[in-house]
Amino acid sequence: MNEPALKIKSHHTGHRKRLRERFLKSGAESLADYELLEMILFPAKPIGDVKPMAKDLLATFGSFGKILLAEPAELQKVEGVGDAAVVAIKVAKAAAERLLKEEIKDRQIIKSWTQLLDYCRIHIGHNAHEEFHILFLNSKLELIADERQQRGTVDHTPVYPREVVKRALELGASSLILAHNHPSGDVNPSKMDVDITKQIIAAARPLGIEVHDHLIIGAKKHFSFKSKGLI
Repeated sequence: MNEPALKIKSHHTGHRKRLRERFLKSGAESLADYELLEMILFPAKPIGDVKPMAKDLLATFGSFGKILLAEPAELQKVEGVGDAAVVAIKVAKAAAERLLKEEIKDRQIIKSWTQLLDYCRIHIGHNAHEEFHILFLNSKLELIADERQQRGTVDHTPVYPREVVKRALELGASSLILAHNHPSGDVNPSKMDVDITKQIIAAARPLGIEVHDHLIIGAKKHFSFKSKGLI
């Protein structure tokens, strides 16, 4: 009576083994999006088939990247996606963020601008709420730290210039890049965005701290205060 179950288990085990072997031999390029997603989900469901879950996730969110960036509550609306699956997906996203951050960590920000934008986009570009981040730089324009200053509602994030400057002094930063997201996707600055940028510049300048740019990040676009002549 147990033979069918054993065969099913053997089939799934064999499928996982074949995917792993293909990945090791030919790399991620040899796998379809749903197959790579299966591999991410394997630890969340040690026994059984995760292919239907992977395909349902892709059908729901439309792309591999959008799955990684989705909110946990939205992920759990897909049948079979529980806490373990959400953790597996979010670990993959965190790994991508960590890699992008390392790519800019010990390099001049100006020389790794594309990587910086990629990092900001995956880090905050798809968030449902606004987050205001400060990138603290040393005298060589290398990243010392990226810290979230505030997290706000869907359309408002309170920022306090004195706290920004105080933290820059604590870290020994000589310059800053401001970055926040617009959940609406419209990256044009509001009057509040312009005002707070001016206030931070005014607070930082007397202490010899330069504000290089203020980036507004959307899911697909960005706005640079410096490139638009606002700084």
